[in-house]
Amino acid sequence: MEELSIKEEFYLDEFLDRSIKSTKIAEEDKESRFENICTIVLEAFDKDWDETDDLAKNRKLEREKRAIMGYKVETEFYKEKIKEILREKKILDEWYPPWYENICEAIFAELYGLSGLAPWAYDMSEEYKKSSSAKLIGEKLYCMINGKATLQPQKINKKRREQLKRTLLLATPYERLEYGFHEVYLHNGIRITIFSGDRTKEDQDVMVFRKYVFNSLTFEEMAAKGTIPYDSIPLLKAMIEIGYNVIFAGQVRSGKTTFLQTWQSYEDPSLEGLAIATDPETSWHEIMPDAPIMQLVADGEDLDGIVKSLLRGDNDYVLLEEMRDATAFNLALDITSTGTQRSKATIHDNNSVNIPYKMATKIRSKYGGELNAIIAQVFRNFNYVFEFCQLPEDKSKKKLKAIVEYRYDPICDKVSCHQICKFDFKKKKWFWKYDIGIDKENIGVEYPDALEKFKNTLRWLETRNPLDEVNVIEPAYYKGRKE
Repeated sequence: MEELSIKEEFYLDEFLDRSIKSTKIAEEDKESRFENICTIVLEAFDKDWDETDDLAKNRKLEREKRAIMGYKVETEFYKEKIKEILREKKILDEWYPPWYENICEAIFAELYGLSGLAPWAYDMSEEYKKSSSAKLIGEKLYCMINGKATLQPQKINKKRREQLKRTLLLATPYERLEYGFHEVYLHNGIRITIFSGDRTKEDQDVMVFRKYVFNSLTFEEMAAKGTIPYDSIPLLKAMIEIGYNVIFAGQVRSGKTTFLQTWQSYEDPSLEGLAIATDPETSWHEIMPDAPIMQLVADGEDLDGIVKSLLRGDNDYVLLEEMRDATAFNLALDITSTGTQRSKATIHDNNSVNIPYKMATKIRSKYGGELNAIIAQVFRNFNYVFEFCQLPEDKSKKKLKAIVEYRYDPICDKVSCHQICKFDFKKKKWFWKYDIGIDKENIGVEYPDALEKFKNTLRWLETRNPLDEVNVIEPAYYKGRKE
């Protein structure tokens, strides 16, 4: 009897399509299984809650709040408890999302932590360690990776985002859930800005995260990165030794805070400093562990209430991070008006000519005073402004854009901005002008060697790459005495 053979035609496209679908289902099964495990753990915790009295429940609620804010004792408590539950139910070796370090970390983040943001917030990879900002738009997470906002694989659904927002706001009871804008801080200093409700499109609520990335830099390292020219290092060190009052200006992520930290690290550690920040961004006790620096976090009305005490603080210099309102501007002028040198400040502004007018108008609007007199005070009290920017093609790369000297002539009642350094973006070079005001020389007379180094270096830099264009601007907004 003849054997019958049935031949089936083989279609590669259909086979691949079935394989892809099968793989996708397998992935979905993994995710569903992980969600079920999270539910099992949550139910175990809930059962524990049900068996306790109200006082114990309040304590546990406080523990949960501190866990999400990143306090070590509380986070470790939850992770150990999760591990016990998984071990007891023999599900410790199950699959978990690959962006977490282990299954206990994953379940904690999903139930009590920051969900998919946890790997970024707690530096669980080399990329995240170097990333200073993240943005959650709807369910999509973008992290700044190698200077670009990069979409991450983890997604956070609407229900989890609402839970996350509610828990974060528990730590700041003065914030109301119905408000469309919130600003809160985690225990490790991460600033979270939340936009929701009527302020955003439906299902497109926004959370912006800024993280302090500790940069133990030197001017030599900055030069190697291309932020500053290597030949300018002796000039910068001489300026620090002399003790000029300086402002570091630029847009967000332009590198001004990193430059402030680097500049300050060269400061005399025996001098007493006062650091005032609107955000708890810089840990000066880590950068200068042996220096007597008072660190205060205050803004607006909080800062207003302690101004008089600060003026009696007997500090050799002040560090003002993120000056942005009238109180901070006014405090900067009050402190430097007493003759205090070596003061440093950062400001969100990419135009050094505009800064005195910006400061003066805000001060006048809150405290009154004559506009010209306040502008002149800015020019007298602060000596140099360093402008920074980030390169549009790679935002991880920063550049010193310009150095400008503020000058006030009390005889003629004139203010002027003198550009002594400018970066040419077409030629990819820094150009220099030897131009030093008499008052800047007078400040340096107590440090003759440093002053001589400053002058000689600037003169030498000009010889190599002279700034041939007009370098002096007399701002039109200043109305001095008529001649």
